[in-house]
Amino acid sequence: WLRRRVHDAPEAMAVREQSARKGSFTAIFEPGTAASPGLLRTTVFAGLLSTGVQGGYYTLATWVPTYLKTERGLSVVGTGSYLTFLISGAFVGYLTGGHLTDRLGRRRNIWLFSLLSALCIVAYANIPTGADTLLLVLGFPLGFCMSAIFSGFGSYLSELYPTAVRGTGQGFTYNTGRAVGAVFPTLVGFLADSWGVGGALVFGAIGYGIAALALLGLPETRGKELA
Repeated sequence: WLRRRVHDAPEAMAVREQSARKGSFTAIFEPGTAASPGLLRTTVFAGLLSTGVQGGYYTLATWVPTYLKTERGLSVVGTGSYLTFLISGAFVGYLTGGHLTDRLGRRRNIWLFSLLSALCIVAYANIPTGADTLLLVLGFPLGFCMSAIFSGFGSYLSELYPTAVRGTGQGFTYNTGRAVGAVFPTLVGFLADSWGVGGALVFGAIGYGIAALALLGLPETRGKELA
């Protein structure tokens, strides 16, 4: 249905038809010159941004159920209510994040929720034993913050590139982040025995820290006229 009914924006189609230069995969790695800024810098920082965001997200998605079971002593059935709060927060975060991406701007929205996600992870992993109600409630803002980033994330990556390589740039940086971001939950697995799952979850917070720093090398695209 999407392939039949959803069409490219007329402006994008016009640019493709009128441009003498066609896009290529290598174009996103071209360094800047005095005459042209190039796209290598954008690709490097967008790849780091994607790595940090997805590394943090996958760390939580992979290890929170195990953390609740092994370190908080909850049964498989008992983790259900905790994950319900987390998933409910994520759902509201997706809806709210799209609005805030337009209202605050792409960079500010990602920066804000990267910082809040890192803080929530540290707090979630250090809640005292027995404070299960606090653990339950904190699941909602944790899910909210880590998902509010994604509502405008794909749009932001695509807006960083000109029409000729927009799909290439977005696809490469997003999936590079997925591949390298997989290292974060893997490290949690290796360190869980010595650090504990809760202690190892800090790598999720490190991921969001990398995302926040990567934004320093990327421009704001809200309201930008796409080329």
